[in-house]
Amino acid sequence: MFSITVRDHIMIAHSFRGDVFGPAQRLHGATFLVDATFRRAELDDDNIVVDIGLATRELGEVCGALSYRNLDDEPDFEGINTSTEFLAKVIADRLAERVASGALGEGARGLSGIVVTLHESHVAWASYERGL
Repeated sequence: MFSITVRDHIMIAHSFRGDVFGPAQRLHGATFLVDATFRRAELDDDNIVVDIGLATRELGEVCGALSYRNLDDEPDFEGINTSTEFLAKVIADRLAERVASGALGEGARGLSGIVVTLHESHVAWASYERGL
């Protein structure tokens, strides 16, 4: 399996519901380092997994739509605990939509999967992997 990874970040505010979250139940900020890994079994006709420039651009647009927002105020996330794991899935799904629309080029239609990892810190991170 071949893969390439591109990186960006998001800066958000949010709060959680549930005693399990302790002080994070209060409104707080978070900055996540976001890695998006694109996978495929065989390289395309140009011997690449996907165009790194297009992958970087599309990840940047997905991250930009989330950054500098209080996710508690976003209609898409109403009533949802926007955990690190949940946000990794949101980003992966939004990237998958962009692959399907052709935004990462025709060669990207041969991708088999995406893994998105959100790094909360240098010691903690969460990932979501999905097929295409």
